[in-house]
Amino acid sequence: MSINSIRDVLTPEALSLIGVVHRTGSMAAAARELGVVPSALTYRIRQMEDALDVLLFDRSSRQARLTEAGKELLREGERLLAELDAIANRVKRVATGWEPQLTLAVDSVISRTTLMELCEAFFALNPPTRVKIREEALSGTLQALTSGQADLAIGVAIEPATSNTSVQSKPLGTVRFVYAVAPHHPLAKAPEPLQDSLIQQHRAVAVADSVQRGGGLTLGLLGGQDVFTVPGMPAKLQAQLRGLGGGFLPEYMARPYIDTGRLVAKQVNRPTRQVRLSYVWRTPTGTGHGRALQWWLAQLEKPATRAALLEREATI
Repeated sequence: MSINSIRDVLTPEALSLIGVVHRTGSMAAAARELGVVPSALTYRIRQMEDALDVLLFDRSSRQARLTEAGKELLREGERLLAELDAIANRVKRVATGWEPQLTLAVDSVISRTTLMELCEAFFALNPPTRVKIREEALSGTLQALTSGQADLAIGVAIEPATSNTSVQSKPLGTVRFVYAVAPHHPLAKAPEPLQDSLIQQHRAVAVADSVQRGGGLTLGLLGGQDVFTVPGMPAKLQAQLRGLGGGFLPEYMARPYIDTGRLVAKQVNRPTRQVRLSYVWRTPTGTGHGRALQWWLAQLEKPATRAALLEREATI
């Protein structure tokens, strides 16, 4: 029998019959509960058995006992029926204005503790919207949004093109960076302020720009300096804790390790490095924002939320 024929036989109604027969213990009892004649119920069961070329019930006794194949069909059938119910509920709720999926492009400088707390609050609403988080860095954070791969970008370090009227942005806040090395790093005991000529002699740890096209941005590096490139700010922190290089870290991220002596903050012969960040979103043409994006934008309007995204050290 063809796949299409099997699908014609294994309908949600037919799958539910298996459960009724198993629960009631006999074809006759199941037929009475369902309000059909026993022969009609037996015919439906036979159809499924013929389609699958297996026996679903052991007919050697008066009780309708499932075979191993029947038990597997019951398990999978119940799972499929539950998924169908879930899909129906999602479709109904999406029709009320919720997006099927919301993708967030989040720069690696953003506090993951605060981000997860926001996700927790969002999921507490029991929305039909699925959330996907893309970890980005530098210009890749904005590109994920402008290329259509994300609906909201948090922690954008460059201004979006003003000619793109479908893209809107608001300030998120300013991140202060501190130059730090491990206590066993050669620069840890060097006289301050550190000169560029001295820093250049030691490996720098740098975050790779996640931009998909083009060369991307590089920040805080000196020409000719050895560079260890990592995918994001958490990896950069770990590398510097191990003494694999030096570099600038967000102060909120480095501060707990500086206070406990696992990192040494060093003054450098450069202006204090502060980076202004924003959050950016796309406005669909001809339609308003979905309810999921509205919720996230409402949270970002709160000064306390914006500050926490840029100032909360990781806690588990």
